[in-house]
Amino acid sequence: MTATTLTKTIILDAPKDVVWAFLTEKDKLARWFHPAEEDLKEGKEYTLLNQHKDMTRVCWGTVLEMRPYDRLVYSFTFEQLQGALTTVSWILEEAAGGTRLTLTHEGIENAAGEAAFMMLSALDAGWDEHFGRLRKEAKVPVPA
Repeated sequence: MTATTLTKTIILDAPKDVVWAFLTEKDKLARWFHPAEEDLKEGKEYTLLNQHKDMTRVCWGTVLEMRPYDRLVYSFTFEQLQGALTTVSWILEEAAGGTRLTLTHEGIENAAGEAAFMMLSALDAGWDEHFGRLRKEAKVPVPA
């Protein structure tokens, strides 16, 4: 792991299957990240859209690995990387009735070159913002 690998772990008040749905289903991705053109599928390309800019493409890549409820890996790029690919990995683990979700975002130094620190800082803040929404959206409602 290099100094430009970004790793974040959060705890969610939801079982792994619910969290998995928020990582892979287009309607749930739209609630915390970006709307997707379709559900993520292993070996298939994906496109996430910017709902604030006429649903233009905001990030895209290919789903490299899907182990339902445990691990998801995809290539990831966006306009500022000019098509250079990074890799995003998600690990889901049970945690006291909820889910520990770990994100690893790698390849930033290869994609951003001399601007790696600036890109790493922007991605760090961006993932924090998205995780804040995921915490709210993926929470399992308490029965009345």
